[in-house]
Parts: sequence; C-alpha cells; structure tokens
Amino acid sequence: MEERRFAALDLLKQGLSQAEVGGRLKVAQQTVSRWARQARQQGRKSLRKAGRAGRKPQLTPQHRQALEKGLVAGPEALGYETPLWTCARVAHLIEKQFGVSYHPAHVWKLLRQLGWSCQRPVGRALERNEAAIAEWKKVTWPALKKKPKKKAEPSF
Repeated sequence: MEERRFAALDLLKQGLSQAEVGGRLKVAQQTVSRWARQARQQGRKSLRKAGRAGRKPQLTPQHRQALEKGLVAGPEALGYETPLWTCARVAHLIEKQFGVSYHPAHVWKLLRQLGWSCQRPVGRALERNEAAIAEWKKVTWPALKKKPKKKAEPSF
C-alpha cells in the first residue's frame, strides 16, 4: 500500500489527473485526492505505512518457546487429572508460568500461532481387544450380513 501511495504522488507530478491515477492504480479517485492532500499538508513522509496495528503481544518469543515445552509436558504436570488441554487450562498455564492473563476464548489463537490444532481424544475402552475385533469383522460380520436375493431369470 505504501508503494501505491508513493506511485500515485509520482504520477500526479507527471501531470496525470487524479481520476487517471486512480484508474492506473485501481483505487478510487477520492483516495488519490486524500493522498495528494495529505502529502501537500503534512509532507511526503506522512504517506509511509503506519506501523504495527493492534496491541503488542504479551508473550515474548522466549515465553512462547517455554509455553510449548509446558504444553508438551501435558496438563498432568500442572495438576490436572486428565491428559486433555482445554483453552481454560492453557490460560491457567500461561498465567501461572508468565503472570500474563489471557481470556480462554483467545487462547486458541495463540495455540494456532504455535502450530497446535484442536483435536478430540478418541474414546476407546481400556479393555479393547484389537485382534478379536479384526476377527469379528472378517468372520462373524460377513456371516451375519444379509445378502441380496438371487434374481429370477429375466423375462422377455
């Protein structure tokens, strides 16, 4: 965007109208007019990019690395009974480790920035016998499964 603003000023200096400049740069004529007025009143430097938008991150890159180590250690290390991270648990970990308060609804954004994704644990019985299940699928299920009836001879 900054390059586009400076290109507009250069085209205006070459004698093109604001409408022609807007057409070439694919912006509205009013936008070109605003850029020209701003440059005239405050100087060319005023068209530079504004800088970072929004609030600065509360966690430094070193904090994020330490957070990943805490996540890998699992929620049991934090005193939870189950090995499942929730946003509220991650927010608790961040506050305990770094003294920074994150709302649980915002934690998922932080986790995605770290490359973590939302996953649901597969609920399986501890007594599950994979060999017996495979045998049932190969032998028992085909025997129980209904088979299509044989069709009579086609009529002509």
